Amino acid sequence: MNLKTSLIVLGTLAGAFAGSPVAAQAADMLRVRGTVVGFETPMLTVKTRQGDTAVVKLNQDWKISGVENASVKDIKQGDFLGIASVSKADGGSGALEVVVFPAALKGTGEGDRPWDLQPNSRMTNGTVADVTDVNGRAVTLTYDNGQTKKISIPDSTPVVTFAAATPDDIKPGATVFVTAQRAADGTLTSSRVVVGNHGVVPPM
Repeated sequence: MNLKTSLIVLGTLAGAFAGSPVAAQAADMLRVRGTVVGFETPMLTVKTRQGDTAVVKLNQDWKISGVENASVKDIKQGDFLGIASVSKADGGSGALEVVVFPAALKGTGEGDRPWDLQPNSRMTNGTVADVTDVNGRAVTLTYDNGQTKKISIPDSTPVVTFAAATPDDIKPGATVFVTAQRAADGTLTSSRVVVGNHGVVPPM
């Protein structure tokens, strides 16, 4: 499996129920965050960040990606980013995490939508129109045919891009981010897994 085919397409999910063990995104779409308890293909068992257990059945064509650190200083005009952020007291937005998309995935999930990394957070996927370094690093993202959003990026913000990973990286204790669908009977299935490897965990 090469890197291009294993890259995880993030930011395409909409809606959120912040604080639930497995946060619902649409009527049947979920995000599962946590650590691996067990993995025996195709069943992945995850202890969620709330302490509950989620069992996800991976579809036959499932894909995997890891993450690696990137530098906020390397972000430039024209890059395509996914940024989870929250509103600040001064009316702006502050980043919680930043994903730098490879060029091949530019345009993925473009737009601004509710997110569930923290209460009242949002995910904005867009192209960098401007980068400023006044009172810290900040970027202006453009999306949806001309809408813009300026987001400050504190120095402590995790900044990552995608990296190669294999199913062997899904081992007990590994941190994972899984997009899944829930059937009417409660069964979870997924075609995508992002796993922490080489000491870097998915900050999404």
